[in-house]
Amino acid sequence: MLVFGFWTTKICNTRNCFNKIVLIALFSLTFHCNGFASIVCPDLKKILTKFDSPSRWFMLGKKCKVPAGARERLKEAIAISEAMSEHAQKQAARYDLLLPEDAGFLEGDEDEDTNTISQADIADAVDITSGSKYFNLHLSQFGPYRLDYSRTGRNLLVGGKKGHVACIDWQTKDLKCEMNVMETVNDVKWLHTEAMFAVAQKRWLYIYDSKGVELHCVKKFNDVLRMQFLPYHFLLATASATGFLQYLDVSIGKEVAAICTKMGRLDVMAQNPHNAVIHLGHPNGTVSLWSPNQKESLVKMLCHRGAVRSLVGKDKIGDTALYMVTSGLDRKLKVYDIRAFKPLHSCFLPAGASCLSLSQRGLLSAATGEIVQVYQNVLGSNPVSKPYMAHRLRGQIWGLAYCPFEDVLGIGHGEGFTSMIVPGAGEPNFDALDTNPYRSHKQRQEWEVKALLEKVQPELIGLDPGQLSKVDQASFEQRHKEQVEALGFDPLAKDKFKPKTKKKGRSSAGAIEKRKRKVAHEDQRDEIRQSVQERTEREKELKEKSNEKKLGNKSTLDRFRK
Repeated sequence: MLVFGFWTTKICNTRNCFNKIVLIALFSLTFHCNGFASIVCPDLKKILTKFDSPSRWFMLGKKCKVPAGARERLKEAIAISEAMSEHAQKQAARYDLLLPEDAGFLEGDEDEDTNTISQADIADAVDITSGSKYFNLHLSQFGPYRLDYSRTGRNLLVGGKKGHVACIDWQTKDLKCEMNVMETVNDVKWLHTEAMFAVAQKRWLYIYDSKGVELHCVKKFNDVLRMQFLPYHFLLATASATGFLQYLDVSIGKEVAAICTKMGRLDVMAQNPHNAVIHLGHPNGTVSLWSPNQKESLVKMLCHRGAVRSLVGKDKIGDTALYMVTSGLDRKLKVYDIRAFKPLHSCFLPAGASCLSLSQRGLLSAATGEIVQVYQNVLGSNPVSKPYMAHRLRGQIWGLAYCPFEDVLGIGHGEGFTSMIVPGAGEPNFDALDTNPYRSHKQRQEWEVKALLEKVQPELIGLDPGQLSKVDQASFEQRHKEQVEALGFDPLAKDKFKPKTKKKGRSSAGAIEKRKRKVAHEDQRDEIRQSVQERTEREKELKEKSNEKKLGNKSTLDRFRK
């Protein structure tokens, strides 16, 4: 008992009180010491039972309402679905105890602003592994550069405007491939795995593998300026200089949709990770929302008085809020709530923001010329205050991207690439079944097969993904009305025939089935006969009227016609 208490105290001194409870629970489960947990923390059982009621942080949405007049089978299916959803929420709340990692932020001394702390000071203050995440790649010959991190956060893809493309494992500094495509590169984007990436070159769209071997040249996608990849749909969305928004299904290699936006050159593009809707910024200050299912935009919002320079979308699962941050030539930075399509707050930037990026924890980075500023607590009702961090570079900033699950901001500029340490940017806990930064080659293959089996069809992309679990009452009533008009009777008007029980063996299963067949649909057959008879009489009357018209319009000279 003393040994267990010693180790528990030693470990828990480095954690908060919440994590102490976790370690106590783990020790009591590991060593089967039920008495130990009750001695150290007598309220452990109460704390654990508190998570039996799902918290609002784990709610998967509102409960599905049973429509009026629904059948018993539908009611039973909805009840089973709600029970499974509630069980999943309870399990998620309980397993959240086993996630002890917390996101830490940069804290300065008294009367010290954190935005005055340089990257060199941060790299010297942290450990060697974290300090190595701050580095610069001097590539002034082929810049400026655009960049993209893989979903696991392990690999970095950079593309220079003058044709230089490189794939790097940025943590080990291992160069996987490097090439020069000998023409302009507008954008680069990883696909569903680290084995393939797309490059938007001057004329066409190219697909390469991780070794730099060209796999495909998609000539249907020409003059592409920006790209976004939808991982759960396996769709590569591209925006071109000719005003076309195109979708490529990378799992089958076919074009899903090609939409002419009629809004001119498309060089501002982002996606909403909540519903996979594409956001496009236009020179007239509007932002349009697009889905591959419709040729017209889902929503058009007037966001700025001048042209839109950059935008980024973000979902916040905790309170199911959806945000969009935009910047324009009017030098304003605006935060929108997508649910209400209204701005929450806005601020004025002296030089405007040319690039925007949002981290997994909600930190906003804005590039103004050669300076990148990071803002904290932007997604909310509070107005944007002074920056949380700032860093000056040598060249004009061309691209920004946060690394998933790491406190790192990647910056592509005219002089190359810079990796900047931003404490509190990355999500400390990851889902190993979805995006595992430490997965092996075999695990990646298994994940790819499962992801293809669970692929979401592009027809399901819409503004409200929660509509998929609801019953469309209007369409049900419309189909029922059409069915009544086609059959001539209402099949749901009366209950089914229930034969009476008879004695002397006349209520056997076979006899009951025979009586059911005799009586079944008798009323319907009568109504069908009546409707058919009325239809034939109506047709007969119309035929007689047409014959009378023909006879009345005849002249004496009609007999000479051939």
